[in-house]
Amino acid sequence: MTEVRNTLRFLLNDETVELGDVPATETLLDFLRLERRLSGSKEGCAEGDCGACTVLVGRLRDGELVYESVTACITFVGALDGAHVVTIEHLSTPDGPLHPVQQAMLDFHGSQCGFCTPGIVMSLYALWMREPQPSTAAVERALQGNLCRCTGYAPIVRAAQAVSGYADAGDDRLVKHREQVKARLSELHDGRRVEIGHGRDRLVVPASVDDLAEIYAAEPGATLVSGATDVGLWVTKFMRDIGPMVFIGEVPELHRIAVTGTQVTLGAGVTYTRAAPVVVAHFPQLGELWGRIGGEQVRNMGTVGGNIANGSPIGDTPPPLIALGARIVLRRGAARREVPLEDYFIAYGKQDRQPGEFVETVTIPLLPAGEHFACYKVSKRRDEDISALCGAFRIALDAGGTVEAARIAFGGMAATPKRAGAVEAALVGRPWTAASVEAAAAAFAEDYQPITDMRASAEYRLLVARNLLRRFHLETTGAPARLVREVA
Repeated sequence: MTEVRNTLRFLLNDETVELGDVPATETLLDFLRLERRLSGSKEGCAEGDCGACTVLVGRLRDGELVYESVTACITFVGALDGAHVVTIEHLSTPDGPLHPVQQAMLDFHGSQCGFCTPGIVMSLYALWMREPQPSTAAVERALQGNLCRCTGYAPIVRAAQAVSGYADAGDDRLVKHREQVKARLSELHDGRRVEIGHGRDRLVVPASVDDLAEIYAAEPGATLVSGATDVGLWVTKFMRDIGPMVFIGEVPELHRIAVTGTQVTLGAGVTYTRAAPVVVAHFPQLGELWGRIGGEQVRNMGTVGGNIANGSPIGDTPPPLIALGARIVLRRGAARREVPLEDYFIAYGKQDRQPGEFVETVTIPLLPAGEHFACYKVSKRRDEDISALCGAFRIALDAGGTVEAARIAFGGMAATPKRAGAVEAALVGRPWTAASVEAAAAAFAEDYQPITDMRASAEYRLLVARNLLRRFHLETTGAPARLVREVA
């Protein structure tokens, strides 16, 4: 039987925190500001979008201590067992000099109103520790999740690239004292399940994936929380009562990544950030998409399994994974079953997941040599924005250039992520030519009846879907581009 601990334990700056009474839905930001009076982290959007509340969270990963930026407004305290939380107050002592990142921001006029500045400093701090001499592109990636209305970002970028002129990153306290912090965190990881509270206000942190299976089978009405990039908004925006909550983000087995000669398998708890090197190495066509999933904080928090499990019709990963023929393993207790990802999505808000069942792994077959594959995300804002639509295209051609097989999937076009069966059928058996593409493009209206909402009109979505098919053809054939216009 799994041993149980009734306290939550983590490090907050230099202090060990042990909590025996914490609401399941309490956010880290509220804990910092209201209970610890650490007011440097600001609440701007309360949905993980603006970055004003950014802090660093350090966790043990494969024996190493890794610090990543996260948004405190949608991070729940219950997810922090065994972690090290670092706030901007930790960067320098009250009477000491400014931290090098802070000094560079001051000297290069990287702050005006100052509301967003603490979050920007923390994002740049994380960047400086891993890349002391960052390129402009690296700085821009690090700041994807930090919104600033004042500066235009140019002075912030200059400050970020100047920090190493003030100090050596190796002398920073989070680097110099890393072994001591690792030892303290190792002591906190005692292999026990954490249970706190009662009824709807109960929170549970499983000790292992087997422990998770036991907990969820016994209490299928609980809410599973990993990165909370979606669930967090259920609390902060919709004020939903979603307890009891089971925090699965640190279940060790869900962080495994396995690569064979035929497939890549991701544990459901693998974050976008941790998945990125493997995914991009084996599916380079997904590199651009992966870098546009939220901002850096969201990629550090959100998981591939969570993006699938919640069944959103506009999730970024299901369309390309469906096109690639991905499969998922669903587990309830000791029982497991494997289903094609495309069959998991049944209707809006409904998935093929039984009570007590959870997504355990995601397996992606490697693309056979010679097949063509691409994925395109269309959104109002290039960075840190939800898709208006996301389309993935995959075709196999025979030696004569005839389409042998086609898999096309879209998000944002229907109530679920969905394949374009009519378009696929119109392509198979025909030559991969502009004429075939034009004939097939008309079939999008058979596959999808998109809605009009704040992100795009139905007409726009259908037009873009057709144009993305045309783009895919141009990119795979090297044919000269031509302007295609459709007039309703």
